[in-house]
Amino acid sequence: MPELSQETESTRAVLPFGAAEVSGPSMVPTLHHGDRLVVQYGARIRPGDVVVLRHPFQQDLLVVKRAVERREGGWWVLGDNPYAGGDSTDYGAVPPELVLARVRLRYRPLPEGRSPLALVRWAFSVVRPVRADRSASSRLRAR
Repeated sequence: MPELSQETESTRAVLPFGAAEVSGPSMVPTLHHGDRLVVQYGARIRPGDVVVLRHPFQQDLLVVKRAVERREGGWWVLGDNPYAGGDSTDYGAVPPELVLARVRLRYRPLPEGRSPLALVRWAFSVVRPVRADRSASSRLRAR
């Protein structure tokens, strides 16, 4: 499951926006290991949004998942990679107070020592908004 850097927590008290770094494969293809995120604290969460939350069993661990639907007890969250696990299928609905922020933007760090072609590809994909996936509820029904 993607872990996030602790930068996220330190900026929360000061600004409505913060930064985070993804670690792990559970949100592939939307997010990849090493991607950087711009998150908005206190944003309204809707089904399909990618969110930052505290892990229900390890609350010092921050994770990023897709909020699929509101259920009794909180948000049902899933990773975009169905083979990675570490989502509500393992720990159930996440209480709303553990959902900290909504992911607004993904950007990739500059690759080091890459070919000119790789740099051109990076330039075209460096910054992308993270949009809500409205098909999230159909993925839930398929599980």
